[in-house]
Amino acid sequence: MGLAEFTNSNVVGVAAGQNVPLTETAVSSKPCIVHSEGSGLVTLRGLTNQCRASFKVSYGGNIAIPTGGTVEAITAALAINGEALASATATVTPAAVENYFNVYVSAQVSVPRGCCLTVGMRNTSTQTVNFANSNLTVERVA
Repeated sequence: MGLAEFTNSNVVGVAAGQNVPLTETAVSSKPCIVHSEGSGLVTLRGLTNQCRASFKVSYGGNIAIPTGGTVEAITAALAINGEALASATATVTPAAVENYFNVYVSAQVSVPRGCCLTVGMRNTSTQTVNFANSNLTVERVA
């Protein structure tokens, strides 16, 4: 029905509570999937004749504690309208700074007809986390 892919191949330090910036559009979006390059948010539009439009949102990338950070468990999650989803949260516990882990999360998102929602990958840790090779994919499924 429609697919969009947004990426950032760089290593980016993302402050606690902020979204991962997506700098490239690998696959062009459809009218129901809107993104401004560099933004950490993707807008999903409920363009449908049904009661709602359904999307599958997936994120894959690598996360680590940057040099100078505190070695502890770090988390990142897909967020809808700024609220992190507990069901789409990745948690890793690096043994040292710059110790990267690959993470993948996904969620089904329903958008009511005529409405819009924003989605993004958020640093839900209490400190800055490095994100590398970020890839956010949005697929319109119904």
